[in-house]
Amino acid sequence: MYLLPISVKTIPEADILNVMIPRQFQILCQRSKTTNHLLQLHSLILKTALNYDHYFISQFMLSACSVSIEFARSIFDSSPVTPPLFVWSTIIREYSKSSMPIESVKLFSKLQRIGHKPDKYTYPFVIKACGRCSLVQVGGAVHSLILKTGFDWDRYVDNTLLRMYGAFHAIDSARQVFDEMTDRDVVSWSSMIAGYVACNCPLDALMAFQEMKLENEKPNSVTLVSLLSACTHLLNIRIGKSIHSYVLVNNIGLDVVLGTALLEIYAKCGHIAEAFYIFNSMREKNLQSWTVMISGLADHGHVGEAISLFTKMEQTGLKPDSVSFSAILSACSHLGLVDEGQKYFEKMFRIYNIMPTMEHYGCMVDMFGRSGMIEEAYQIIRNMPMKPNPVILRSFMSACNNHGVVHDLDENMRKLLLEIEPDLGANYVLVANVSSLSGYWNDADELRVAMKDKGLKKVPGCSWVGGSKKDMIKEAVR
Repeated sequence: MYLLPISVKTIPEADILNVMIPRQFQILCQRSKTTNHLLQLHSLILKTALNYDHYFISQFMLSACSVSIEFARSIFDSSPVTPPLFVWSTIIREYSKSSMPIESVKLFSKLQRIGHKPDKYTYPFVIKACGRCSLVQVGGAVHSLILKTGFDWDRYVDNTLLRMYGAFHAIDSARQVFDEMTDRDVVSWSSMIAGYVACNCPLDALMAFQEMKLENEKPNSVTLVSLLSACTHLLNIRIGKSIHSYVLVNNIGLDVVLGTALLEIYAKCGHIAEAFYIFNSMREKNLQSWTVMISGLADHGHVGEAISLFTKMEQTGLKPDSVSFSAILSACSHLGLVDEGQKYFEKMFRIYNIMPTMEHYGCMVDMFGRSGMIEEAYQIIRNMPMKPNPVILRSFMSACNNHGVVHDLDENMRKLLLEIEPDLGANYVLVANVSSLSGYWNDADELRVAMKDKGLKKVPGCSWVGGSKKDMIKEAVR
């Protein structure tokens, strides 16, 4: 392993001459794998005045990008010569993948101010940064610039625009970009389908898949993951099984992402045996895989197995996250396992330093409420660091109503539910029933009158799927 001298005064003259050979310098840059190496190489560059040469300083900055974007940026900003466009594009790319994507947008703006014209290698990364930062207006402005400069013909640029508009939930804009593309590939179709799923349009996602088949474009594993997500939204196990068959027939590798997506559709639809089979057949599992399986077991009454699997997950060394604890707390709530639920709730923040969210508090309120422990549920709500949401309030009041427990309910809490959701008839009925149970007869009568005056009704749950779209979905997997 080489190591440049830390003190530039100790560098032999012959070494300096060797470094000034472009090929030797390039090899030296490629071998610089640590910040310490880069600092020493930078000292050598300054001593030999190579920082005034476009080639040498550009090669050095490219090497620095692969080690430390912050160090590369400091060299970039202090360079006595304006770096060429490919260096700008490289640093914009690295920032777009980093924890500071906004810097990509800032650099892009500076690039335009100094007169450099972006090319097809620059635009995709600034588009990606706009999507990550939710900069809707900036993203639209960059898109306009792409149209003006004629780079809308580039498939890679268009594919990135599709993903950006999907991140913005601007599905109509994404569809317009997609329809105007003259050259589509599987990435284009996958991005469009993923955009529909992200915008909660699972039916449109499956219709797009039907169009994809008509264009004789074969889906890849990324496409199938989005399709399975659409099926999970619709709880359509028939299409989910068809996709699973496609995976098996075409020998598509079951990686952790695709395996988890298959696992989720089976688990959400109550096919626990099939879900467990996929779970056990996955060579690699991540935290999401374990959480989906635990949640599926809990949601369909297999609470003991869910708790056992949670313990096994901890034993593998994986640290549960907020979602994992929501799943196990929900399992304890469904079976009324109060002691276990309290144990997991305390473990969450005492051992794993995870602060409870609204969902965790909701699980605890529901768990105490189902067990008739109304006072404990009430204290959870009173001690929450945030205002309860309608789900928690309804859960608590329903528990009071179901158990016939008269509780000195805080009047502000009853009013809060109606303030948050003033147009939901079921809320008025529930608050009126609890008020009657607590002896507030006048309040209950006033609520029923107010409900009648507003024309509100308690509407039962219903489900409907449009016929034309439903027929198209049937054709999608034939």
